[in-house]
Amino acid sequence: MNLQERDKKHLWHPLTQHKLHPNHLPIVRAKGCSLFDENGKEYIDGIASWYTCMYGHCNEAITSKVKSQLDQLDHVIFSGFTHKPAIELSEALMQILPKNQQKIFFSDNGSTSVDVAIKMALQYHFNKGEKRGKTIALEGGFHGDTFGAMSVSGLSIYNGPFEEFFIDVARIPVPTTENVEAVKQQFEQLLKTGNVAAFIFEPLVQGASAMSMYDANLLDELIVKAHSYGVVTIADEVMTGFGKTGKNFASDYLQHKPDIMCLSKSLTGGIAPMALTTCSQKIYDAFYDDEIGKGFFHGHTYSANPLTCTAALASIELLQTEEIQKNIKRIKASHQDFNERIKNHPKVASTRQLGVIFALDLNVKMERYGNLRDKLFNHFMENGVFLRPLGNTIYILAPFVITNDELEKIYRSIEGVLNTL
Repeated sequence: MNLQERDKKHLWHPLTQHKLHPNHLPIVRAKGCSLFDENGKEYIDGIASWYTCMYGHCNEAITSKVKSQLDQLDHVIFSGFTHKPAIELSEALMQILPKNQQKIFFSDNGSTSVDVAIKMALQYHFNKGEKRGKTIALEGGFHGDTFGAMSVSGLSIYNGPFEEFFIDVARIPVPTTENVEAVKQQFEQLLKTGNVAAFIFEPLVQGASAMSMYDANLLDELIVKAHSYGVVTIADEVMTGFGKTGKNFASDYLQHKPDIMCLSKSLTGGIAPMALTTCSQKIYDAFYDDEIGKGFFHGHTYSANPLTCTAALASIELLQTEEIQKNIKRIKASHQDFNERIKNHPKVASTRQLGVIFALDLNVKMERYGNLRDKLFNHFMENGVFLRPLGNTIYILAPFVITNDELEKIYRSIEGVLNTL
């Protein structure tokens, strides 16, 4: 029995209707930007395995340090203990995070980083003696699959069965130059109730919403308004963080910084799961008290695992190298050249880009997970390219180490779709 048949016996895969999609391709090896299946076929990982392996798969600059750490300290509880990898990681993060971020709380994944942020915001007001229970989120946002993260997400395809169990959330449209005044008015009406604890957003790029992009200056206006009413602002940078937008964080494009940030995905270079919720000193100080009940009683068994901290520290060191920074600029320029090639194609409805993130919308109607979308996916895989279209949106978010030849192979596979649709 081969691996694919063995897989079917017991495994339940994410985002999958198994009756329609029973087969899953076994990947046995990965290196750089390439994935290899059990038959030896190579696929360029055009989305860095959900935006995690941004320095390439099995990068020795990361794996060698993790291997060394494994011989020193594999794991220790982070309540009552600390260790050098966590301390060094915190120090490295302070060098690249927005200056108002001063404290770091560990959890396990992007969804939990958002849950932590929401709990921080709610308890921040509780500790100050204020009863605020509502969170404001942007329409079309996606923040994860745990209950708090689902509550503030706006994609019903994921969350429909659970909506009656969510925390109290109000949604406003993503601001554009056309609607910004109406959005600000709606936002302020909600803020005036005095019941709003937090405002959460994906800064500049809504990933699961087909890489939808919006302007920093419009988000800045909402952040200023939220702060004027004492509302805690939360930037979910799980997808956008660590160089993908052309800056270390999407929040670096903002004049007014969020109170809390959520980080995961490429934090560890794809080596292991870990997440961070960072916050300003003002947020932390609301929990710092002689009364034990004002502490933040949230914890994960594997919080600040030394191996994952080591991987994260190595990843941040790579991010800051001259080579990776040059690569980010090279990929950005390459995407711009590709955009000039295809933007006027009759099958292209629109294109957009920020940093190394590139997306195009096909001038074709299709379901997010429908048959035509599956045909696109299969076309790319047959051509040795791993891309996951979101409905009629095709996007590229490849590792920073991708070569020009590998990028060209991705581009040609997309052009092949445009010319055969």
